[in-house]
Amino acid sequence: QVQLVSSGGGEVQTGGSLRLSCAASGRTFSTYVMGWFRQAPGKEREFVAAIRWSGSSTYYADSVKGRFIVAGNYAKTTVALQMARLKPEDTAVYYCAAAIRNIAALSSPSNFDSWGQGTQVTVSS
Repeated sequence: QVQLVSSGGGEVQTGGSLRLSCAASGRTFSTYVMGWFRQAPGKEREFVAAIRWSGSSTYYADSVKGRFIVAGNYAKTTVALQMARLKPEDTAVYYCAAAIRNIAALSSPSNFDSWGQGTQVTVSS
């Protein structure tokens, strides 16, 4: 089992930047993919970004492409989400997640096995 603890949320103005971190512990060697999702009030949880450890490939939702960067360390114990040029529509609770299978559908929350507790990001206009 993998335990995840996320940190780094906060409030910024439009155009600002934030960096989220996710610390993984437990059977981190068993993870194939780690990702970030977000959920705004009244909306479903949506995919933001992910990194596939094999080849260190990264994937992004169209809404954040070019503004967000996901990166992790070789030991699979930390995944960060660097967010720039933030917009009010980026406001949400952000969750990190880990999959212990080499999943194909990265954008589906149900494919991930472990979740962090969530961290609030608020972007004011």
